[in-house]
Amino acid sequence: MAVRIARTDELSPGQSKKFLLRSCGREIEGFLLNVGGAFHAYVNRCRHVPMGLDWVENQFFTEDGQFVQCATHGAYYVPDTGECIAGPPCGKSLTRVPLRIEGGEIFADDPGPLPED
Repeated sequence: MAVRIARTDELSPGQSKKFLLRSCGREIEGFLLNVGGAFHAYVNRCRHVPMGLDWVENQFFTEDGQFVQCATHGAYYVPDTGECIAGPPCGKSLTRVPLRIEGGEIFADDPGPLPED
């Protein structure tokens, strides 16, 4: 079941927002990114060790805004694809949360089973 997570006008480019949703019968945390006006969402879980990525509450981007960075291991993920390009899980990708936008509202859908790390 889709969950409303934000309005499109809530996040400016370079901003992020955490949210909760149910996946496979349990509650998981995700995060929404505005990348140059395009929205992407992922499960808030590093692919190296299953820990949250945000280095400060609800902050996922590197200082220059180019990558999502894992606070624990320093891994860099490409914001629009979720692929890790530097750090311990290099080559793996974050788990994408499917999004749907209707009437200025952003909805997240169940991403399905999470990959094993």
